[in-house]
Amino acid sequence: MNYVFFADGFEEIEALATVDVMRRAGMDVTLVSINATTQVTGAHGVKVEADALMEDVDAEQAEWLVLPGGMPGATNLMACEPLTSMLVAHHKAGGKVAAICASPAIVFAPLGILEGRNATCYPGMEAEGCGVNWQNDMVVVDGNVVTGRGPAAACSFGFTIAAMSQGIDQAEAVAQGMLLK
Repeated sequence: MNYVFFADGFEEIEALATVDVMRRAGMDVTLVSINATTQVTGAHGVKVEADALMEDVDAEQAEWLVLPGGMPGATNLMACEPLTSMLVAHHKAGGKVAAICASPAIVFAPLGILEGRNATCYPGMEAEGCGVNWQNDMVVVDGNVVTGRGPAAACSFGFTIAAMSQGIDQAEAVAQGMLLK
């Protein structure tokens, strides 16, 4: 199981393109609302109906925990203690985590997930003093952590996650089917 977490103010392209690519690659993906209801509103007013609430998540069964960016979406994700505890525990256990745009800097860096690692985020959001080696690449993989730069990186971010789970051939087939290759 793979979980993508949605908070009010999420970046629509990053969230939905990532979910779409992962599902096209054959991954079982659940959209999780951190709100009290399954309805979540994006940074640009797009309303999404999530599949589940935080209390429905079984992180022990998760392969990936994924965070879209957006503001104030990333800040709202960071304010969700059950989510931040889950991310830290999953990462410490060797589980795969991914974040794009503002979320690597706003969520992962302060939680220590990026300490001593290469990562990327939306330009100007880089967290200082967190021991992160910030890169200007669109997508950065460092061990079990994937980070993406912003909306333009959303499909590449999704393909990277898919390739790490389903293999490069499956990710390439999805990219070809989407006319991206």
